[in-house]
Amino acid sequence: MTRPAAVRVLLADDEPLARTGVRAILATDPGIEVVAEAADGHEAVELARRHRPDVAVLDIRMPKADGIEALAALRRSVPGVRAVMLTTFGEDDYILRALSGGAAGFLVKAGEPEELLAGVRAVAEGAAYLSPKVAARVVAHLAVSDAGAAAGRRATARARVGELTPREREVLAHLGAGRSNAQIARRLRVVEGTVKAHVSSILAGLGIDNRAAAAVVAHESGLVEPPR
Repeated sequence: MTRPAAVRVLLADDEPLARTGVRAILATDPGIEVVAEAADGHEAVELARRHRPDVAVLDIRMPKADGIEALAALRRSVPGVRAVMLTTFGEDDYILRALSGGAAGFLVKAGEPEELLAGVRAVAEGAAYLSPKVAARVVAHLAVSDAGAAAGRRATARARVGELTPREREVLAHLGAGRSNAQIARRLRVVEGTVKAHVSSILAGLGIDNRAAAAVVAHESGLVEPPR
């Protein structure tokens, strides 16, 4: 039986120790191959053009060009590469910019190794991965930065979610928990194609175009409990 091709990953972080740690975690999965490493955003884009990875894991803050700038350049010049952003606490403004810029995944650097592997896998499969901790921080940041509008946003999110079918709300809750289509399918005991159809319907019903934004709506509406 032919083994499936490994997920090709570009890793970009200006801290050598951080790159070493992420590379070591990714190396524990035989289905993931780090094909290039970059120390800044400019180098990341150049290496992506050369190596054509499936996924780019980008530190959200880097010199010369940060992860946000690299994300924008990748979407213009290498649109087939999907980006996972690595963030630390206190970078909520960067996360919001990356979310609007079309990042496919968000992970906390201090998170569990399994979360990094799951995030890269999900994004490579065409899904999106929003760490529950990141989603909760985005919602909390929005509430603090614009307290007057927070209640209205939550009410709007609940109303929009209320128009979905019960099954769609169930799938949306799994999206908010950062699960891939395959993981959702296993939990619901349905085929993956059914989950994909539900996700498409959810995005259309919520009026959004990516799963990361859907995860934020799941948290704002109260479908997902905030992490402890």
